[in-house]
Amino acid sequence: MPTNFTVVPVEAPGGGGGEEGPGAQAGQQPEHAAEEPGGGTLGRPQEAPLENGRVEPGSRGDGIPRESSPFINNDSMERGNIYEGKNMALFEEEMDSNPMVSSLLNKLANYTNVTQGVVEHEEDEDSKRKEIKAPRMGTFIGVYLPCLQNILGVILFLRLTWIVGTAGVLESFIIVFMCCSGTLLTAISMSAIATNGVVPAGGSYYMISRSLGPEFGGAVGICFYLGTTFAGAMYILGTIEILLKYISPNAAIFEGGEEAMLNNMRVYGTCILALMALVVFVGVKYVNKLALVFLACVILSIFAIYAGVIKTAFEPPVFPVCLLGNRTLVRGTEFPCVKYYEENNMTVTTKLWENFCGSPLLNASCDEYFILNNVTEIQGIPGVASGVLLDNLWSVYGDKFAIVEKQDQPSVPVLEETDAKIKFYVYSDIMTYFTMLVGIYFPSVTGIMAGSNRSGDLRDAQKAIPTGTIMAILTTSFIYLSCIVLFGACIEGVVLRDKFGQAVNGNLVIGTLAWPSPWVIVIGSFFSTCGAGLQSLTGAPRLLQAIARDGIVPFLQVFGHGKANGEPTWALLLTALICEIGILIASLDSVAPILSMFFLMCYLFVNLACAVQTLLRTPNWRPRFKYYHWTLSFLGMSLCLALMFICSWYYALVAMLIAGCIYKYIEYRGAEKEWGDGIRGLSLNAARYALLRVEQGPPHTKNWRPQVLVLLNLDSEQVVKHPRLLSFTSQLKAGKGLTIVGSVLPGIYLDKFTEAQRAEENIRSLMGAERTKGFCQIVVSSTVRDGISHLIQSAGLGGMKHNTVLMAWPQSWKHTDNPFSWKNFVDTVRETTAAQQALLVAKNIDSFPTNQERFSEGNIDVWWIVHDGGMLMLLPFLLRQHKVWRKCKMRIFTVAQMDDNSIQMKKDLQMFLYHLRINAEVEVVEMFENDISAFTYEKTLVMEQRSQMLKQMQLSKNEREREAQLIHDRNTASRSTGMVKSHTAVATPDKIQMTWTKEKLISEKHKNKEACLSSYKDIFSMKPEWGNLNQSNVRRMHTAVKLNGVVLNKSQHAQLVLLNMPGPPKNRHGDENYMEFLEVLTEGLNRVLLVRGGGREVITIYS
Repeated sequence: MPTNFTVVPVEAPGGGGGEEGPGAQAGQQPEHAAEEPGGGTLGRPQEAPLENGRVEPGSRGDGIPRESSPFINNDSMERGNIYEGKNMALFEEEMDSNPMVSSLLNKLANYTNVTQGVVEHEEDEDSKRKEIKAPRMGTFIGVYLPCLQNILGVILFLRLTWIVGTAGVLESFIIVFMCCSGTLLTAISMSAIATNGVVPAGGSYYMISRSLGPEFGGAVGICFYLGTTFAGAMYILGTIEILLKYISPNAAIFEGGEEAMLNNMRVYGTCILALMALVVFVGVKYVNKLALVFLACVILSIFAIYAGVIKTAFEPPVFPVCLLGNRTLVRGTEFPCVKYYEENNMTVTTKLWENFCGSPLLNASCDEYFILNNVTEIQGIPGVASGVLLDNLWSVYGDKFAIVEKQDQPSVPVLEETDAKIKFYVYSDIMTYFTMLVGIYFPSVTGIMAGSNRSGDLRDAQKAIPTGTIMAILTTSFIYLSCIVLFGACIEGVVLRDKFGQAVNGNLVIGTLAWPSPWVIVIGSFFSTCGAGLQSLTGAPRLLQAIARDGIVPFLQVFGHGKANGEPTWALLLTALICEIGILIASLDSVAPILSMFFLMCYLFVNLACAVQTLLRTPNWRPRFKYYHWTLSFLGMSLCLALMFICSWYYALVAMLIAGCIYKYIEYRGAEKEWGDGIRGLSLNAARYALLRVEQGPPHTKNWRPQVLVLLNLDSEQVVKHPRLLSFTSQLKAGKGLTIVGSVLPGIYLDKFTEAQRAEENIRSLMGAERTKGFCQIVVSSTVRDGISHLIQSAGLGGMKHNTVLMAWPQSWKHTDNPFSWKNFVDTVRETTAAQQALLVAKNIDSFPTNQERFSEGNIDVWWIVHDGGMLMLLPFLLRQHKVWRKCKMRIFTVAQMDDNSIQMKKDLQMFLYHLRINAEVEVVEMFENDISAFTYEKTLVMEQRSQMLKQMQLSKNEREREAQLIHDRNTASRSTGMVKSHTAVATPDKIQMTWTKEKLISEKHKNKEACLSSYKDIFSMKPEWGNLNQSNVRRMHTAVKLNGVVLNKSQHAQLVLLNMPGPPKNRHGDENYMEFLEVLTEGLNRVLLVRGGGREVITIYS
C-alpha cells in the first residue's frame, strides 16, 4: 500500500533572533537534554520577529504565515483591557474556541469526529530444525500403496454391503460420491499446498500450520491426531469382529447376547492394541515390512470380489436364505428351511418348529405368526444377471430391533407380537437413517493423508504426494462406486441388510460373493484391518511429535522426545492410551462417527488453507501443482462442513468446540511462531482494506476512542524512567483504541542504532509486563525536541493515527541543570494543539497505581472549567472499567461565576450526564470576584524575577546558581525591612515570606473596581516592585491560586483529580511563566491528570 510522507524543512532552533536571550543565539544554543517525557526538546523554530520587535503570531521564524489555529489565540491585543473578571483569567486563551461549562450546558449539540481501531502485534521468531535423515521412497511405494491400504479398510469389508442394503443403491451411491468428492477436492488442495515448498516430517499438520498459522495448525493438527488415533481403535475393533464373528466364534470369552459381545471386544481389543504398540515400539521398519504383506491381502481380496461378481453371471454360489412369511430367519449349517417333513409316513418336526413352538410335538402351542405364514427358501446370491438390482435401488430404514423383511414376499400379519421369538429372526441392532450411514461410511475414505504423513521419508514429496494421493483416491473411488452397483446387482436385499451374515450360516456377507472361497475375503480383511491399525499407530505418534517439537502447545512438549533414533516413545504411549478409550467403547458403529468429525475438520482446514492462499495471491504462493482453483477449495471446504453436520450435528459442535479451545489456548500460551502463514497474510490484507476504509470519510463521534501516543523518557541505560505511565495507559484501554509507545534518543541514527534496539526491547518487555498491547516506536534525532515533534507528526499509519498524547509532568523543571529543559514540555503542548490532538499530562506519575493495586474506595474528581470536547467526561468512565479504579466514585465539579445561576447549572449538568449515561455526583462551586491577594503578587514577582534571570543571563552553571541566590537574598532582605510584621510566613523556594494585615484584606475584599484601583495603588506604594508587574500575569496567577484553593478544599483526598489544562501563551517569551501557573494550579494534589482536548467532540448523548 503506497504511503506518502511530506517532509517540511524548518530552520534550526535559535536561528531567529527573537527574545530568547543570548543563550538561544545561533551557534551558542546548549544541547537540550531529555529530562522528562515532556522534557524532550521539540524542534519547533522560534517565532519570527517583526521590524518593531513584536513577534507575529502564527509565524515560526521561516517567513511562512501559518493557518490560524482555533486553539492558540492570534489576537495580540492586551487581554486585560477587554476581559472582565479575574477568576478565569488563566483560561482566557481558550475562550474564543472553547466555551465555559455554564454556557455549554445551555445548548447541547450533536457531535463529530475521530477514528477507531485496534491492531494486535505479534513478534517474529525464527526456529531452526535439524533434519532427521530417513530412507527415501518414491511415489508408488511411499504414497500410492499406503493410501490404498488405509482407504480400503474395515468399512469396505464389514459395513459396505449393509449400507447398500439399508440405503439402497441410489442413496449409497450418493453417500459414497459425496465422501469421495470431498476427499478428492481435499487432495487437490493438499497437492497445491504440498508443492508450494518443501514439506518436511509432519505431513498434513505441517501443511496446515504453515498455511493457516500456529493457532489453526495446532488445533487442526491435534484434531487430526485424535482422528488418526481413533481410527486405530476402529481398525482394531474391526479385527476383533472378524475374529470372533467369522474366524473363530468359539474363541469368545463371554457367552450371551449383545453385552457379552461388547465385553469380548474390549478384552481382545486391549490385547491386540498392546501387541500392535509393541510392534511399533520395536521399529517402524517391521511395520513397513508387514505393511506390504497386509497390502497384498487387500489387493487379493479386491480381485476376489470382482472375480466372484463375474462368476455369478453364469454360476451363482449357493447360499440359501430361509424366510418365514417375509421375515428373514437366522440359519445355521444344520438348519433345514422347513417346519416339518415326512419320514416313514410320519410327520417329523424340525429345529425351526421347536424354536417357535417350544416343543417338537405337533400339538404344541406355537407362535401365531409361525402358524399363519409359510417358510420359503431363496437364493442369497442370485447373481449379476438376476435383475435383483431393481429391488435394491431404494432405501429400507428401520428402528432398532426391526426384523429384516423381504419387501415383495407375501406375509400374513398378526395383531400381537411377542419379543420372545425375536432371537430367531435377523434384526437390526441399531436404528438406521441416512445421516447415520454417512457418519459410519466416511472413515472408509480417510486414508488420503497416509502419503503426506510420510513426507519426511519421501524422495521428492512435492512430486510424490499429489500424484500418489490423487491416483489412490481415483482408484479407491472407482472400487467403492463399482462395488455399490455390483453388490446391489448380485446380492439379495435381505442378505445385504444382514449386518453379520446370520441368514447365510454366519458367513461374512461380502465373502459369500467372493471367488474362489469366502475365506479369501475373511483372511484378507483380517490382515487388512491389522495393517491399517499398525499404520495408524505408526503415524499418530509422529504427528503428535511434530506438534510437540514446534512448541506451540506447551504441555505437549514432553511428547517431542523419544528414543535416540528419533522414534516417538512417549507419543506412542499417549496414543495407545487414547486408542484404548475407543476400544472400551467397543462398537465399530459408535467409534466411526467420532473419527469422521476429526478427519472432516482437518480436511475442511486444508481446503481453507488453499483457498486463502490462492485468494490472497501472496508472492510466496507458487505451487508446482497447477490443477487447482480457489472455487474447488471452497467447494471442498463447504462439502466437508456439510458432511460434518450430516453425520452428527452434536458431534460436529463438540469437535468445533474442542478445536476452538485448543486454538484459544495456543493463542494465549504458545503462539509465538511466525511461519508466514495465510492467516497472517489475510490479516495484512484486512488491515490494508480497513485502513483504506478508515480514510474514506470522517469518523463519527460514537466511534471516537483514545488512540494514545505515550511519550516515555529513558535513562542512560535505555530503561524507562516512569513505568507507571504504561500502567496508566493499560488502565485506559477500555476504550479499545490504538496505543503507540514512543521515545526519542538524541544523536545520529548510525551511531545510536544499537541503543535504539535495546531501548525498543526494554519498552516491549515493559509493555508485556504491563499487558499494554500496542506498537513501539523509537526515534533517533539530533535533538530530543525534534524527535518528539517527528513522533507527534508521523506516528501511526493512515487513519490509524493517534489522537491523544500522554506524557508525564516534568517534576524537576525548576531545578534542572539545563534552564531550557522546560521548553520541551511547552513546545510539546503547542505541537499537540496545532495537530488538533488531545493532551494528557500526568503529574506525580510515580504515585499512580500499578495494575496490581486496587482502590477499595475513594473518588475520581473532575474539575470541568471549560468544555473542550468531553474528554474530562470520557476518561473517568474508561478508568472505572478497569479493576484498579472500579470501586471509585466519580464526582464532577464545575465553576459558577457571579452572574451564573448555580442551581440551574447543577440541574442542567445532571441532565447532561443522564443523557450521556454516566453516573456521577455533581457539584457547582461558586467563585466570586475578590481582591487579588498579596500572596498572588508575591508569587508573580518571584516568577517574573526567575524568568528575567533565565532569559537575560548566559552564565555557567555555578554563576547561575550564585545569581539566583543573590536575588533571593535581596528580596528576603527587602521584605524584612519594608513591611509591617504582623504575620510572617517561612520562606521556601515556592512560597515567599511576606507581611500583610488580616484587617486590610477584609476591608479590601468587597470594594468596587474604582476602590480596587485605589487599593492597588496603596499596595504598590507598600511594595514598589509590585507596580512593575505584568497585570496579565497577576490575573493568571490569581486564577491559579484561587482555583487551587478551591480544588484542595474539595479534592485534596481524591484518588485522582482531572483538571482542564490551560493553553500556553501566544507569545513564547512567557513560557516559563506558564509552567509556574500550572505548578501553582496543581500544588498540594497527590495525583493529577491535566487534560487538554483536541477540539473535537469525543462523547455524545445520541445512540
